[in-house]
Amino acid sequence: MEFDTKIVVILRDDLLTWQKLNITAFLMSGIGGTQNIIGEPYVDGDGVAYLPMSQQPIMIYSASGEALKEILKKALTKEANMTIYTEEIFKTYHDVDNRAKVAEYKTNDLNLVGIGMIGKKNHINRLTKGLSLHD
Repeated sequence: MEFDTKIVVILRDDLLTWQKLNITAFLMSGIGGTQNIIGEPYVDGDGVAYLPMSQQPIMIYSASGEALKEILKKALTKEANMTIYTEEIFKTYHDVDNRAKVAEYKTNDLNLVGIGMIGKKNHINRLTKGLSLHD
């Protein structure tokens, strides 16, 4: 199936495994909760129903902290919807504190550890050109 949009998660390349998994889950919750990407529920052979998932693939990339800042700056000029995760959020314990931490920093000063994006496929491809898929 061909999609007009592309979904990506870009993680800072020096994170611990638990941090990468945690960030990916949080970033995708923002995209999945606000974009029309969710398919139909799954039902197994016994008739047990499960929650639906994204209808399209999600590519996960690695980048340096500086590259994340550059991607964010460029993405702000494209038709891309974004969710961000900053290093300071690792030290908070709920959404209100997370938003307050992000609000303390100007865009250029955000200490990004992850970005989730959905947008026109050609825009997202340009933004992620040269990045390595996460291993």
